Amino acid sequence: MASTPHKLRNHLSKEEAFKRLAREPFNRRVFSFYRYVILDSPETLRNELYAEWMKLGVLGRIYLAGEGINAQLSVPEPYFETFQKALYARQEFQDVPFKFGVEEKNDAFWRLTIKVRRQIVADGLQPEDYDVTDVGTHLTAYEWNALSEKSETIIVDMRNNYESAIGRFEKALCPPAYSFKEALPAVKETLKGQEEKKVLLYCTGGIRCEKASAYLKHHGFQNVYQLHGGIIEYKHQIDREGLVSTFKGKNFVFDNRLGERITDDVLGQCYQCASVCDDYANCLNEQCNKLLIQCAVCRKEYAGCCGPECQSVALLPETERAVLRKGKAIPKTTGAFRARIAIRRD
Repeated sequence: MASTPHKLRNHLSKEEAFKRLAREPFNRRVFSFYRYVILDSPETLRNELYAEWMKLGVLGRIYLAGEGINAQLSVPEPYFETFQKALYARQEFQDVPFKFGVEEKNDAFWRLTIKVRRQIVADGLQPEDYDVTDVGTHLTAYEWNALSEKSETIIVDMRNNYESAIGRFEKALCPPAYSFKEALPAVKETLKGQEEKKVLLYCTGGIRCEKASAYLKHHGFQNVYQLHGGIIEYKHQIDREGLVSTFKGKNFVFDNRLGERITDDVLGQCYQCASVCDDYANCLNEQCNKLLIQCAVCRKEYAGCCGPECQSVALLPETERAVLRKGKAIPKTTGAFRARIAIRRD
């Protein structure tokens, strides 16, 4: 029997969800997977997966489209085999490889979100701009290290600029792009005239490089390579094989952790005081939620906010913040408000 519509979304608040996570008597496995595959009815599949995974306590962020799936998940360890068996029973996802997190924590995700989109990675491309069946050569960590040492090789980071700010491969070209859609044409333009050189692409788990390599090959680049499994798999391979990591710093991840440490190198700077730091946080003013690198000193000084204006909002009582979240103006306050803010800053 199909699940009723009201059961196909999360009804817990974030606070309630984290309390429930804290009480769980088991560990969770944090991993990601993707596959480009034709899905005839993403909406129907979305509802089926949501119903199945809710029963298993699965959490995470999943995107479905007619071109495939892109998933980041947290699955209770006792139900992992059940989850895997059910997923692999679906022909379109049979034997899809999992990329397990470098640091698996129970609080990586707090709810299950499955969304249907036009594309699993927004790229702004038209079908005639690339052929996803004609992608770059996949490299192991060992092969990547060997090729990246050659002086004529070009290494390109296909992630967003805020991701490369806290971690990147040595000698990597990092486009000043805030999205994958911006990065694709920027990379093509930057590499113009170097179509015969070896181009090594990398991203978090490999999904963006699948399209990026196909895009570059379609536009005349002859020697395109991509890091198999992305930075996540690279970390596992260098640890298993005792290789030297040419990736330095943290790997940005799109969950509550906002980063997994690969090496002890700290490449970022606090957005507020410019001290050496690679800890990301979201501004605690819910209406802002800006992503920023913030050191412990500034986090305390600004109460976890990006600046004084957001700080003054975040320190308001919950009743007043609730009014703001509804888009309503808060009634004028007296000097008592300013005094309350001053006291709380101390």
